[in-house]
Amino acid sequence: MPPEPKVKLQFDHVGIISTEKRPGESFVPETRVWRTDFQEHPFRVEWLRFEPDSPVTGPVREMPHVAYRVDDIQAAAEGMTPLLGPLDVGPRIVAFFQTDDGAVIELVKYKDPECRGAG
Repeated sequence: MPPEPKVKLQFDHVGIISTEKRPGESFVPETRVWRTDFQEHPFRVEWLRFEPDSPVTGPVREMPHVAYRVDDIQAAAEGMTPLLGPLDVGPRIVAFFQTDDGAVIELVKYKDPECRGAG
């Protein structure tokens, strides 16, 4: 069982891997992934569809993830294995980690602390 986080985590969204094209997808050139806007989904689901030549490999590409909004990514990531990032994705900085029991976690720091991205 992974240790309890020592910092406050606020649920942000769930990312689910798909091979199906979805309405409203946008392309992220750096990671070569098509993604939907989780803020537009009633249950905060982000659908991810990777191009075959995406540089993203391993658990981030193969498994769903749960994303948490945090004030300090490094502090929140303590004890987890780094997988990808940090990446600047516009209004947010994101990084992916894996817990000791295999869960993929995305930690999200909003650049504007007043952003209402998390619901």
